[in-house]
Amino acid sequence: MKKVPKLALLLGAAALAVLGLTQLPSGVLAQLGGGLPNSLASIIQSRELSPDDVEAALKTYVPPGSTDEFLLFASGGQAGNVEVIGVPSMRLIKNIAIFSQDSWQGYGLGDDDSKKLFKQGAAAGKVQDWGDVHHPALSLTNGQYDGQYLFANDKANARIGVVDLRDFKVRQIVKNPLIATNHCGAKMTENSEYYVEGAQFGGPMPFTEFSAMANYKKDYRGSATFWPFDRAQGKFIQNKTFTIELPPYYQDLGGMGKKVSHGWVFINTFNAEMATPGALEGKPAMEVQASQREMDYMHVIHWKKAEELLAAGTLKTKTILGMKVVSIDEAVKAGILYNIPEPKSPHGSDVTPDGRFIVVSGKLDPHVTIFSFDKIQKAIAAKTFEGKDEFGIPTLKFDAV
Repeated sequence: MKKVPKLALLLGAAALAVLGLTQLPSGVLAQLGGGLPNSLASIIQSRELSPDDVEAALKTYVPPGSTDEFLLFASGGQAGNVEVIGVPSMRLIKNIAIFSQDSWQGYGLGDDDSKKLFKQGAAAGKVQDWGDVHHPALSLTNGQYDGQYLFANDKANARIGVVDLRDFKVRQIVKNPLIATNHCGAKMTENSEYYVEGAQFGGPMPFTEFSAMANYKKDYRGSATFWPFDRAQGKFIQNKTFTIELPPYYQDLGGMGKKVSHGWVFINTFNAEMATPGALEGKPAMEVQASQREMDYMHVIHWKKAEELLAAGTLKTKTILGMKVVSIDEAVKAGILYNIPEPKSPHGSDVTPDGRFIVVSGKLDPHVTIFSFDKIQKAIAAKTFEGKDEFGIPTLKFDAV
């Protein structure tokens, strides 16, 4: 006799033939009672559904009036929004318009509040009414999602939106005046003290300045901006931000330390080659230029130490458009900025829940690389460097970490 799947107990005796079961123990038959209507078996048979199909349907079905166990906040990309999807039902529950006008709910069009939000995020005096959302982040308490706030970045225009999850409405949009684009350097610190915004592409600082591509290494820079978040207000405190200047590699995704590694941030980069466009001038395509090296760099930033030195007034900064900026030289002198080689063109840096390991995904290099926070600390203390990059940042030995 075939083993009885749990599905048979759910469907009843009428569906047994469809499932290929001809006999059931008497105890199971008693559980089934009269079973479900024959129409159910008919539906299964007419649609040629397998037991797996039916089981999947039952697992994802959430009856009207019931709620999903989880909510998924999915980036809407160039729709400039975040979509809220129920899990396991996978039904669309809410469209949160953030950076783009949305006519059906009047966002950015018919009400003064949303118009003010767009004005908050103006860049170089111009209001942007479209965006490109990548990698939204949830607020954290002790490194765990607490479901209070959602943060979304506008990759196209270097804006950040704050969404209050009590009513799923946008409370604030801020524009980073230093950079043209962002790519969410590392999202939220362990207790939502800071949202970390990484520049994606290198540029003059501020980005409204002009410098020819020939001056890329000299005049272009990347950055990581630390936006302090006031949970009581549900807003960033812009006049208390600080930015760490970085080389003009392309800052990509990063991970925030937690528990033992709290106070540190680990940000992927690519294009350590510092390639620039120029196909019309006969240069190879950017994808070719930016893929020559086997290793790029992961930035390791001790933001907690930077915060302490800034509070003590002992970390030298310059002010650009109202933003405090720590230069690469000052960050290196203060011992808050290091590099680690990582396989080329990574796209993803995640810290394990205990904070002990940083897991980096490959993109052009099809490997996952795991770095040890303990080994990183020992290498820094022992000055186990393989040298410095072209901007003077100490580079830890790959095999040591």
